[in-house]
Amino acid sequence: QRAMERLTVVVPFTLVIILFLLYLNFRNGMEVLIIVTTLPLALVGGFWLLYLLGYNLSVAVAVGFIALGGVAAEIGVVMLTYLDLALKRRAETRAGRLTHADVREAVVEGALLRIRPIIMTNAAIIAGLLPILWSGGTGSEAMQRIAAPMVGGMLSVAILTLAVIPAAYLLWQERRLRSKET
Repeated sequence: QRAMERLTVVVPFTLVIILFLLYLNFRNGMEVLIIVTTLPLALVGGFWLLYLLGYNLSVAVAVGFIALGGVAAEIGVVMLTYLDLALKRRAETRAGRLTHADVREAVVEGALLRIRPIIMTNAAIIAGLLPILWSGGTGSEAMQRIAAPMVGGMLSVAILTLAVIPAAYLLWQERRLRSKET
């Protein structure tokens, strides 16, 4: 109970620090908002695996979700950075006059550059944690509860970073383009 009380203080404080660091990285509130609003999708896979394994929420599970959130945010930052770079390159070749087709092509290009690294990162994390999930012996119960949210969540992180973040980024950039046109 003491650990859970401490987590109710530490987790919001950690989230504020993460939001601040994301803002310092992007210098744009909308990109921070994209990561923060899409982050719950990353946690869905963790909840599903917890449900399938019959695990209850505990301090160990909370630690696993905190780690999952950090990895998901990191991968989201990398994806948004590549989307920004692709859009910037496209804008330079078009002398700053972007069309909706240019924005769409830049988002596809930026997202395609990240497929292999994201899949490799997810596979490495899952491969590293599966032995912990299947282990037995002293301390394995606590470690399994830390690893379970990560393993389940990494599956939904792949969907998040390869589909949802580029789609949200595309909608935002098209909206910005429409507002510049008017």
